[in-house]
Amino acid sequence: MKILVVEDDKGISDFIIPELEHEGYETRLAVTGREALEKFDEEQPDLVLLDIMLPELNGLEVLRRLRAKSTVPVILETARGESIDKTNGLNLGADDYISKPFEIDELLARINALFRRIDFSSHKEEALTLRELQLNLDRMSCTVAAQEIILSKTEFMLLKLFMENQGKVLSRSKIIDGIWGEGHFIDENTVDVYVGYLRTKFSDKTKDEFIKTVRGTGYMMV
Repeated sequence: MKILVVEDDKGISDFIIPELEHEGYETRLAVTGREALEKFDEEQPDLVLLDIMLPELNGLEVLRRLRAKSTVPVILETARGESIDKTNGLNLGADDYISKPFEIDELLARINALFRRIDFSSHKEEALTLRELQLNLDRMSCTVAAQEIILSKTEFMLLKLFMENQGKVLSRSKIIDGIWGEGHFIDENTVDVYVGYLRTKFSDKTKDEFIKTVRGTGYMMV
Protein backbone atom coordinates (compact mmCIF):
# COMPACT_ATOMS: atom_id res chain seq x y z
CA MET A 1 0.00 0.00 0.00
CA LYS A 2 1.28 3.45 -0.93
CA ILE A 3 0.63 6.47 1.29
CA LEU A 4 1.03 10.08 0.19
CA VAL A 5 2.10 12.19 3.17
CA VAL A 6 1.26 15.87 2.64
CA GLU A 7 3.11 17.77 5.34
CA ASP A 8 5.24 20.95 5.21
CA ASP A 9 6.68 20.51 8.71
CA LYS A 10 9.91 18.55 8.21
CA GLY A 11 10.01 17.53 11.84
CA ILE A 12 6.62 15.85 11.55
CA SER A 13 7.28 14.19 8.18
CA ASP A 14 10.67 12.92 9.41
CA PHE A 15 8.80 11.39 12.35
CA ILE A 16 5.92 9.87 10.36
CA ILE A 17 7.55 8.47 7.22
CA PRO A 18 10.11 6.10 8.81
CA GLU A 19 7.38 4.67 11.04
CA LEU A 20 5.06 4.06 8.08
CA GLU A 21 7.85 2.43 6.10
CA HIS A 22 8.76 0.28 9.10
CA GLU A 23 5.16 -0.99 9.02
CA GLY A 24 5.60 -1.96 5.37
CA TYR A 25 3.92 1.00 3.68
CA GLU A 26 5.44 2.70 0.65
CA THR A 27 5.48 6.47 1.13
CA ARG A 28 5.68 9.63 -0.94
CA LEU A 29 6.02 13.17 0.44
CA ALA A 30 4.53 16.47 -0.74
CA VAL A 31 5.20 19.72 1.11
CA THR A 32 2.73 22.09 -0.60
CA GLY A 33 -0.87 21.81 -1.70
CA ARG A 34 -0.01 22.08 -5.38
CA GLU A 35 2.71 19.46 -5.08
CA ALA A 36 0.20 17.18 -3.34
CA LEU A 37 -2.12 17.28 -6.35
CA GLU A 38 0.77 16.64 -8.74
CA LYS A 39 2.14 13.74 -6.67
CA PHE A 40 -1.35 12.27 -6.37
CA ASP A 41 -1.73 12.10 -10.14
CA GLU A 42 1.79 10.73 -10.61
CA GLU A 43 1.83 8.16 -7.81
CA GLN A 44 -1.84 7.08 -7.48
CA PRO A 45 -1.54 6.42 -3.71
CA ASP A 46 -3.86 4.13 -1.77
CA LEU A 47 -4.29 6.68 1.05
CA VAL A 48 -3.52 10.36 1.63
CA LEU A 49 -2.43 11.77 5.00
CA LEU A 50 -3.24 15.45 4.53
CA ASP A 51 -2.29 18.38 6.73
CA ILE A 52 -4.78 21.25 6.65
CA MET A 53 -2.27 24.09 7.04
CA LEU A 54 -0.23 24.03 3.83
CA PRO A 55 1.46 26.65 1.62
CA GLU A 56 0.06 27.50 -1.84
CA LEU A 57 -3.22 25.55 -1.37
CA ASN A 58 -4.59 24.61 2.04
CA GLY A 59 -5.53 21.04 2.84
CA LEU A 60 -9.28 21.60 2.54
CA GLU A 61 -8.89 22.92 -1.02
CA VAL A 62 -6.63 19.98 -1.87
CA LEU A 63 -9.28 17.64 -0.46
CA ARG A 64 -12.02 19.32 -2.48
CA ARG A 65 -10.04 18.86 -5.69
CA LEU A 66 -9.18 15.25 -4.86
CA ARG A 67 -12.83 14.42 -4.23
CA ALA A 68 -13.74 15.80 -7.64
CA LYS A 69 -11.84 12.90 -9.21
CA SER A 70 -11.18 10.19 -6.62
CA THR A 71 -12.58 8.34 -3.61
CA VAL A 72 -9.13 7.44 -2.24
CA PRO A 73 -9.16 7.44 1.59
CA VAL A 74 -8.01 10.71 3.17
CA ILE A 75 -7.00 11.31 6.78
CA LEU A 76 -6.78 14.97 7.78
CA GLU A 77 -4.21 16.29 10.23
CA THR A 78 -5.76 19.09 12.27
CA ALA A 79 -4.56 21.27 15.11
CA ARG A 80 -6.12 20.21 18.38
CA GLY A 81 -9.43 22.00 19.01
CA GLU A 82 -10.03 23.11 15.41
CA SER A 83 -13.55 21.70 15.30
CA ILE A 84 -14.63 23.87 12.35
CA ASP A 85 -11.83 22.49 10.17
CA LYS A 86 -12.72 18.94 11.19
CA THR A 87 -16.37 19.46 10.29
CA ASN A 88 -15.52 21.12 6.99
CA GLY A 89 -13.11 18.32 6.18
CA LEU A 90 -15.66 15.60 6.87
CA ASN A 91 -18.27 17.45 4.83
CA LEU A 92 -15.82 17.67 1.92
CA GLY A 93 -15.33 13.90 2.03
CA ALA A 94 -12.46 13.19 4.42
CA ASP A 95 -12.63 9.67 5.83
CA ASP A 96 -11.02 10.42 9.18
CA TYR A 97 -8.99 13.02 11.04
CA ILE A 98 -6.27 13.02 13.65
CA SER A 99 -5.39 15.94 15.92
CA LYS A 100 -1.83 17.13 16.41
CA PRO A 101 0.15 16.26 18.38
CA PHE A 102 -0.56 12.56 18.02
CA GLU A 103 1.09 9.27 18.90
CA ILE A 104 2.29 7.15 15.99
CA ASP A 105 0.31 4.17 17.33
CA GLU A 106 -2.92 6.16 16.99
CA LEU A 107 -2.07 7.15 13.42
CA LEU A 108 -1.22 3.57 12.47
CA ALA A 109 -4.45 2.32 14.03
CA ARG A 110 -6.50 4.79 12.00
CA ILE A 111 -4.68 3.92 8.77
CA ASN A 112 -5.08 0.19 9.35
CA ALA A 113 -8.78 0.65 10.18
CA LEU A 114 -9.35 2.53 6.92
CA PHE A 115 -7.62 -0.14 4.87
CA ARG A 116 -9.72 -2.82 6.57
CA ARG A 117 -12.88 -0.88 5.70
CA ILE A 118 -12.04 -0.81 2.00
CA ASP A 119 -10.85 -4.41 1.77
CA PHE A 120 -13.88 -6.09 0.24
CA SER A 121 -12.07 -9.29 -0.77
CA SER A 122 -13.79 -11.27 1.96
CA HIS A 123 -17.28 -10.47 0.70
CA LYS A 124 -19.12 -13.43 -0.73
CA GLU A 125 -21.36 -11.10 -2.70
CA GLU A 126 -20.04 -8.78 -5.35
CA ALA A 127 -23.04 -6.46 -5.11
CA LEU A 128 -25.86 -5.39 -2.81
CA THR A 129 -29.21 -4.82 -4.52
CA LEU A 130 -32.44 -3.16 -3.47
CA ARG A 131 -35.07 -2.73 -6.19
CA GLU A 132 -33.42 -0.53 -8.84
CA LEU A 133 -30.48 0.37 -6.58
CA GLN A 134 -27.27 -1.63 -6.89
CA LEU A 135 -24.01 -1.22 -4.99
CA ASN A 136 -21.00 -3.03 -6.45
CA LEU A 137 -18.55 -3.79 -3.66
CA ASP A 138 -15.59 -4.76 -5.79
CA ARG A 139 -15.65 -1.74 -8.09
CA MET A 140 -17.08 0.54 -5.39
CA SER A 141 -19.70 1.82 -7.83
CA CYS A 142 -23.39 2.58 -7.51
CA THR A 143 -26.23 2.56 -10.04
CA VAL A 144 -29.85 3.62 -9.70
CA ALA A 145 -32.28 2.70 -12.48
CA ALA A 146 -29.23 1.59 -14.50
CA GLN A 147 -27.69 5.07 -14.18
CA GLU A 148 -24.36 5.47 -12.42
CA ILE A 149 -24.10 7.69 -9.34
CA ILE A 150 -20.73 9.05 -8.25
CA LEU A 151 -20.27 8.60 -4.51
CA SER A 152 -17.56 9.79 -2.18
CA LYS A 153 -15.90 7.18 0.04
CA THR A 154 -18.02 8.21 3.03
CA GLU A 155 -21.23 8.20 0.99
CA PHE A 156 -20.38 4.73 -0.29
CA MET A 157 -19.74 3.40 3.23
CA LEU A 158 -22.96 4.99 4.48
CA LEU A 159 -25.03 3.47 1.68
CA LYS A 160 -23.39 0.09 2.22
CA LEU A 161 -24.26 0.26 5.92
CA PHE A 162 -27.88 1.07 5.11
CA MET A 163 -28.19 -1.69 2.51
CA GLU A 164 -26.68 -4.27 4.84
CA ASN A 165 -29.27 -3.28 7.46
CA GLN A 166 -32.34 -2.88 5.26
CA GLY A 167 -35.50 -2.58 7.32
CA LYS A 168 -33.57 -1.82 10.53
CA VAL A 169 -33.62 1.56 12.25
CA LEU A 170 -30.10 2.91 12.67
CA SER A 171 -29.49 5.65 15.20
CA ARG A 172 -27.11 8.44 14.31
CA SER A 173 -24.61 7.20 16.90
CA LYS A 174 -24.79 3.69 15.41
CA ILE A 175 -24.12 5.13 11.97
CA ILE A 176 -21.14 7.13 13.27
CA ASP A 177 -19.68 4.00 14.85
CA GLY A 178 -20.22 2.07 11.62
CA ILE A 179 -18.64 4.69 9.36
CA TRP A 180 -15.97 6.43 11.41
CA GLY A 181 -15.43 3.85 14.14
CA GLU A 182 -16.19 3.78 17.84
CA GLY A 183 -14.71 6.55 19.94
CA HIS A 184 -14.85 9.21 17.22
CA PHE A 185 -16.42 12.47 18.34
CA ILE A 186 -18.37 13.24 15.17
CA ASP A 187 -21.24 15.71 15.34
CA GLU A 188 -24.48 13.80 14.73
CA ASN A 189 -25.51 16.52 12.28
CA THR A 190 -22.77 15.20 10.00
CA VAL A 191 -24.89 12.06 9.50
CA ASP A 192 -27.82 14.23 8.41
CA VAL A 193 -25.59 16.02 5.91
CA TYR A 194 -24.44 12.78 4.27
CA VAL A 195 -27.96 11.32 4.21
CA GLY A 196 -29.01 14.52 2.44
CA TYR A 197 -26.23 14.04 -0.12
CA LEU A 198 -27.45 10.50 -0.86
CA ARG A 199 -31.08 11.55 -1.16
CA THR A 200 -30.18 14.33 -3.58
CA LYS A 201 -28.19 11.97 -5.77
CA PHE A 202 -31.02 9.41 -5.75
CA SER A 203 -33.65 12.03 -6.58
CA ASP A 204 -31.74 13.04 -9.69
CA LYS A 205 -32.20 9.50 -11.06
CA THR A 206 -35.46 8.12 -9.65
CA LYS A 207 -38.63 9.00 -7.75
CA ASP A 208 -38.18 5.93 -5.55
CA GLU A 209 -37.36 6.75 -1.91
CA PHE A 210 -34.83 4.50 -0.23
CA ILE A 211 -33.97 6.20 3.08
CA LYS A 212 -36.70 6.96 5.59
CA THR A 213 -36.29 9.32 8.53
CA VAL A 214 -37.42 7.79 11.81
CA ARG A 215 -38.28 10.82 13.89
CA GLY A 216 -36.35 11.07 17.13
CA THR A 217 -34.29 7.99 16.35
CA GLY A 218 -32.38 7.94 13.07
CA TYR A 219 -32.79 6.45 9.63
CA MET A 220 -33.93 3.24 7.94
CA MET A 221 -33.49 1.90 4.42
CA VAL A 222 -36.85 0.76 3.06
